[in-house]
Amino acid sequence: MNNKELFKIAENWFSEQNWKPFPFQKHTWKAFLQGKNGLLNAPTGSGKTYALWFPIILSYIKENPEYKTKHKSGLKAIWITPLRALSVEIKQAAEKLASDLGTQLTVGIRSGDTSASERARQKKKMPDLLITTPESLQLLLATKDYSKIFANCNAIVVDEWHELLGTKRGVQMELALSRLKTINPKVLIWGISATIGNLELAQEVLLGTYQNTLKNSVLIKASINKKITVKSIIPEKIETYPWRGHMGLHLIDEVAQIIRNSRTTLIFTNTRSQCELWFQTLLDKYPEFAGDMAMHHGSIARETRTWVENAIRNEDLKVVVCTSSLDLGVDFAPVETIVQVGGPKGVARFLQRAGRSGHQPGKESVIYFLATHAMELIEASALKKAAANTIVEDRVPYLDSYDVLIQYLNTLAVSDGFFPADIFKEVKTTFCYQNLTPEKWQWILNFITQGSQSLQHYDEYKKVEIEENGLFKINSRKIAMQHRMQIGTIVGDAVLHVKFLKGSYIGSIEEWFISKLERGDTFIFAGKKLEFFAIKDMKVLVRKANIKKAAKTVSWMGGRMTFSAQMSQLLREELYLLEKNINSIEAKALQPIFIRQKKESIVPNSNQFLIETFKTREGFHAVFYPFEGRFVHEALASVLSYRISLLSPITFSLAYNDYGFELLSDQEIDIQAVLDNDLFSTSYIHDDLQKSLNATEMARRKFRDIAVISGLVFTGMPGKPIKTKHLQSGSQLLFEVFRDYEPENLLLKQAYIETFEHQMEEGRLIQALERIATQDIILKNCGKPTPFSFPIITDRLREKLSSETLADRIAKMTASYLRE
Repeated sequence: MNNKELFKIAENWFSEQNWKPFPFQKHTWKAFLQGKNGLLNAPTGSGKTYALWFPIILSYIKENPEYKTKHKSGLKAIWITPLRALSVEIKQAAEKLASDLGTQLTVGIRSGDTSASERARQKKKMPDLLITTPESLQLLLATKDYSKIFANCNAIVVDEWHELLGTKRGVQMELALSRLKTINPKVLIWGISATIGNLELAQEVLLGTYQNTLKNSVLIKASINKKITVKSIIPEKIETYPWRGHMGLHLIDEVAQIIRNSRTTLIFTNTRSQCELWFQTLLDKYPEFAGDMAMHHGSIARETRTWVENAIRNEDLKVVVCTSSLDLGVDFAPVETIVQVGGPKGVARFLQRAGRSGHQPGKESVIYFLATHAMELIEASALKKAAANTIVEDRVPYLDSYDVLIQYLNTLAVSDGFFPADIFKEVKTTFCYQNLTPEKWQWILNFITQGSQSLQHYDEYKKVEIEENGLFKINSRKIAMQHRMQIGTIVGDAVLHVKFLKGSYIGSIEEWFISKLERGDTFIFAGKKLEFFAIKDMKVLVRKANIKKAAKTVSWMGGRMTFSAQMSQLLREELYLLEKNINSIEAKALQPIFIRQKKESIVPNSNQFLIETFKTREGFHAVFYPFEGRFVHEALASVLSYRISLLSPITFSLAYNDYGFELLSDQEIDIQAVLDNDLFSTSYIHDDLQKSLNATEMARRKFRDIAVISGLVFTGMPGKPIKTKHLQSGSQLLFEVFRDYEPENLLLKQAYIETFEHQMEEGRLIQALERIATQDIILKNCGKPTPFSFPIITDRLREKLSSETLADRIAKMTASYLRE
């Protein structure tokens, strides 16, 4: 059967569905059937799944003319998804195609949710088409005789590649692909990506350089103009002194009206705590939504999340309050409207969420932006332009992730073992390890066999044995079992399962939150008011609490996000424009703030860098406005306070948000004098960062994750995880041993590099300083706090005061400033 006949099969199927294939789908079919690798870039809800399942099945039909009567079982294609929640939908699409086209192809799922019995069946007989996750693929590589499983696998599709790129899960995929391409050199590699800026680099990272894979590849971009309508929810009254911390709940009535006017609405929040708070507040104020409303985030029980997803599809729910757990791929055709609460901090995330509505080809996506404080309306205006012009962020891939490589080598050693010379060649073909030297490779081999230089006297770190023929192999059943349990690169704080004293599992909460509770304390979790009873067998036992009793809302560590570099640039550009152009509804709404700001200070333009100083009863304030995002501001505030302290002894309290940062002291700073001493110089920035931010302490915390991924520390057996404090102390001890006795240890160096490059964003910090050097520095001595400074000040107060006390304090401050 030639390609023309195969295309006819596909087109006939589309006609039977009353659909018409898009040009990008046909282009993908053609390239795949010509034996090319590739990356497909198309918007959410445009039919990407059929763009690649079709040629996989058509290729099988081409190679098996008697496919309707004869069937040779065995794994033929793998579809990788970063989210287990997407597996069922992808499976349904594959099963429908396989059945409708008259093939006998079987489809299966293998993930953390797959039952032991199903895994046992797969061990005896793999499905023809397998949907799995990066972690489960690694577990398959840890299986004896795994090369037989993959010998006839001719295609691997990596879905949502933009979500994996720039993460260690992406590095896991690079390594797995390098192995699978050796097992079957004919295997075709395809990636699917929706929202990403640097597509060419994304393609290069996915395909590597093995046997000219990249040369025999295509980049296919779908030219579909997906209409995205962004609507800002404007409050009737704009606070002249905007403050954050009220979570946008002052606009809850407007949101309720949006819910009533739509078939189904998803309300996206940025954190799980905010999700819980919005759900509870909506329920309290609008009890009529009970039964039609649900909540969805990553800490809620999987069964509950699955029920919610199915209920959305079946139009059994009117509104779902959710987090990034519903960002990706799931097809919710009934969803008409999205509400984004607060700035999403990135363009890609915003567009991804917008695409959850109108999730069908040709349908319009509608997203409402709800600003949690007035300054976020600038973000709303910037995101409108980004959506109109499809401006999205680049994803920066990892380089030299030695912890992931060590885990991977142990995986190969657990299964059939490996010969170092062969694997070195494969690893070098990946983007992440393209610069790996023979010396560093030998260090890694010594590490897994001897426990590195400073650990060679401890047998527990000598995991891999070298057999007589040079094969590297793990023979200890205990080490092999512990390794299989710990495969993966997602490391979080220890979580405890929450369940009713007599009843079902509710979800999981981080250990640090539960450790602060006493018996009888009440907290809200998964939309339920619960009373803490006890911790038993690493489970948090609860019962239903008195409905009238005051309760805490569960919170999680690491909930705060920061602007992407793209979002920072868009925000600066929009700020400079909005003050002059009052045509948009956001600009009109912001006018009272701009007027007040200009009365006290200025609204900076693109050539100006604003610094404001003023005195309050708290002390002397200096506020800087780089508009570069929270993480860059945290690092910059620390560097500048350190540099100022070198000129004269002084102590600062620091506060920062995405717009700027504040240095607060009990003595006045001569800002002009410190500016004259090259305050914003990029010279010695690395050393100043290290000294000002206690980089060693930050690297020590980063090392914990590296120690877990590389297998230096064991996180515990199922149901009996090692407590976070014990895990931390174990990894800290190793960190100190390496620092004191083995400073050239690659994992130690990696901890520092990741601290500076990923946590402190040193590259962006240097770019910000270089930009400031080209601007005119405007120093304004103000009589009182300005509207621009107010969100930063209140953010600092929020750390000290309860929400009620904070609201009272802010009301008094605002009244005082307006009166003056």
